[in-house]
Formats: sequence, C-alpha cells, structure tokens
Amino acid sequence: MESQTYDVIVIGSGPGGEGAAMQATKLGQRVAVVERFAKIGGGCTHWATIPSKALRHAIFQLTSVVNNKLFRDAGISVSLSFPELLRTAESVMERQVEMRLGFYERNNVPVFHGQARFRDPHTLEVSDQFGGKRDLEARAFVIATGSRPYRPPDIDFNHPRVFDSDTILTLDYTPRSITIFGAGIVGCEYASMFRNLELKVNLVNTRDKLLEFLDDEIIDALSYHLRDRGVIIRHREVYDRVELLDDGVVLHLKSGKQLKSDIVFWAAGRTGNSDQMGLEQISIQPNHRGQLEVNDHFQTSLPHVYAVGDVIGPPALASAAYVQGRYAAQHCINGACDRALIADIPTGIYTTPEISSLGKTERELTAAGVPYEVGHAMFKSLARAQITGQTVGMLKLLFHRETLQILGIHCFGANASEIIHIGQAIMSQPGEQNSLRYFINSTFNYPTMAEAYRVAALNGYNRLF
Repeated sequence: MESQTYDVIVIGSGPGGEGAAMQATKLGQRVAVVERFAKIGGGCTHWATIPSKALRHAIFQLTSVVNNKLFRDAGISVSLSFPELLRTAESVMERQVEMRLGFYERNNVPVFHGQARFRDPHTLEVSDQFGGKRDLEARAFVIATGSRPYRPPDIDFNHPRVFDSDTILTLDYTPRSITIFGAGIVGCEYASMFRNLELKVNLVNTRDKLLEFLDDEIIDALSYHLRDRGVIIRHREVYDRVELLDDGVVLHLKSGKQLKSDIVFWAAGRTGNSDQMGLEQISIQPNHRGQLEVNDHFQTSLPHVYAVGDVIGPPALASAAYVQGRYAAQHCINGACDRALIADIPTGIYTTPEISSLGKTERELTAAGVPYEVGHAMFKSLARAQITGQTVGMLKLLFHRETLQILGIHCFGANASEIIHIGQAIMSQPGEQNSLRYFINSTFNYPTMAEAYRVAALNGYNRLF
C-alpha cells in the first residue's frame, strides 16, 4: 500500500481542525485532513453548536410572536412542534458544510474520509466505510477529534425516552416534560429552550450553583430568571439510577427524590474522542475521560503531535478550538506563536437571555486582593431594550480603582454574545489604552444596546468619588 506524504495532517474537521488546516496551508505547508464522518464540520456543525443555536433562534422567533400583544390583538397565533422547529437547523447545517468544503477546495487541502489510526509516530492508516485503507505520512499531526457526551454504562441511551446532546435533535415529537441531569452550559441552554416551549423542566445540578465559573451576580441573575420562567432547579444532587416506564421515565437521586417526566436528557460530562486512534502505538495515554494532556503549546507527550479543541477538555468552546488550532499550526511550523492569540477568550452561553463574559470575576479579584470597582448598566433603563421589549439583563464592568484598567466584562441579556466584543477590543489594548475612559468619552449610536458601555462606565466612575 503506497503512502502519501504531507507536512501536516489534521485529524478532525471541526473548528479546531479547520483552524489548524487553514493556518498551516497559509504558511506554505502541504496539508491533509482526515474526517471520519461523511460530511465535514464535526460535531459543531452537525449536532452541537450550529443546530442547537439555530433551534434556539427558531424557538425565540416563535415565542416572540406568541407573546407579542400586537400579534395577539390581530388574532395571529402560531403553534409549531419540536420537529418543525428543528427544520430550521437543517438548512443552516447544509450551508455551513458547503461553505467549509469550499475552504478546503480553494486551498488545495485534500479531505480523506475514514477512521484515522496511528501505525507509528509519523504514519496514519485511514480506513473508510467500504473497507478500503490507505497510509498517510506526515512530519506533524494535529488531533482535533472533539468530544461526545459521557454515557454512564447503566443507562440505556437507545431507549426512546433517553437522550443526550448528540441525540436530542432527533426527537420527533414535542414532550410535555423533561428532566435534565447536569446543569453545565449544555444543560442550562436546553433547560431555557425547552421551558420557552412551555415544557415542565427539572434541571438537576450536581454542584452548589449553576455555572460556577461565572461571576456570582450573573449566576444569581440566571438562576432567578430560569426559576421565574418556571424551571425547577435542584442543586447538590447525585445520580442513582434511571427507571424506564411505559408512560415516562423516572430519575432516581441519592437524596431519595424521584423525578418523573416524559423524557430524560443526560448532560453531565463529556468524553474526548481519542479511542480507536491507535494512540497506544505512539505512547500517548488519554486520561479517564478520554482527554489528551497537552503543554502550553498544545503538544502531547510527542512534540510533533498536537491536540486542540474539546479533545483536550475545557473550555470546550468552538471559538477556543479554532484559535487553538491556529496556534498549534503556527507553533508546529515556526517553532513559536504569540500567546495573545489564545488569551482572553470570551465565554458565550446561549440561554435566553444570553450570557457572555471575559476576564476576571469579582470572586477572583477579591481573592487576589486587587482594588477594583464595579459599573452597571441595567438593560431595563436602555431605550433600545425598551423598544425591543428585551429588558431583562445587564452589562457589568470590573475595573481597577487606580488605573481604570478594564479587568472583567460580564453581560446577561439579549445579544450578550455580540455586545461582549466591544469591551474585548478595549481590554486587548496595551497599557493605558485599556481604560474605562474609552467608554466614558466615546459617542455611541442612540438608541443601541452598545450604549450600555457608556452607562456602565459612568456608573462605575461615579463610585470613585
């Protein structure tokens, strides 16, 4: 079997793989991509980020019509099933695949479809679905195979009432109730979506608070808003077993609680897609969750084999995976890369309303003894929010009391994932250019949500005197 030789081979075509492949080819390398599924784009495009966000937007549009007095007074009512709402996602996914395939074609990067398995440190065997095999050789590799939901062995995920984030988008009816075990990003996002469809929602959290990595004020706002919408949140719970019935499913908790609902959604933990890759052949050992250990430059225990994205664990964001891929490719080819590329990556959480954050939380600044102050802009006081009716939320700025340097930005509300980037641009500036004064002295269009930065900056500045 004749081998084909490349400079860099990327395994996986999700955001991490795409970032690595495009960066490497732009730096003049001969690059190939291996993708085990029939279509490129990875989990991000086909069963995670893109379809879930498209579904979320469809639900938002539906609820906007249902709750709008203008439409109600006109006698307009809309009722759509879960499968009907999912159809929106399908067209978006197809356009994303077509666009991304064009990236590889225009840059002459071949995509080999099949399961990649290391035969030795510089050779991959790729097995396709028809039984064909080929060898690919390279000087360096980037593993960007992503992750999948963790599945406890005692739960039957083939049962029609049991779902995880990979299978929930195959739900072919609208249930009346759902129990979500796991209140991380995925659990909170789907709790918000299903509640907006008027389902009864149990959200079971194994920790003390929702999304503990966020600023406490944002956590409190999210918890209040979910509860205000009718989501039942249960903290500090431990899973015992799942009981499958003809008319539903019962989640048994160690505390003795029994939560019955039409379906159960398991959203606790992820497993890295590192199995069946022959990593034992090259002495790379995944951890107990299938994740690969890497150094600060995304190198595994073999320096010429890099790993990026969800397969290395947190932050497990599509945006983070893409820049990690770019960083790995630059480091692999040039021997170095500017750390600024992977610094200060914003978090985007697509609950309704959205959450986005960047930089330090109050909890972190307090622990570090940093003299900081807080500036708030409540969305209910912004003209644009009043016009759109999306008045829930706030923008929160944390800044140094003496230098006025922006230390953290936390946003809860409509368009939070977009609004955050205004502050990100200022936070990334060197020295004195990163200052609260920028927002105080800049003119923002009126009425806009961006105006929240001026309101928050003035609110915080006034606290200094």
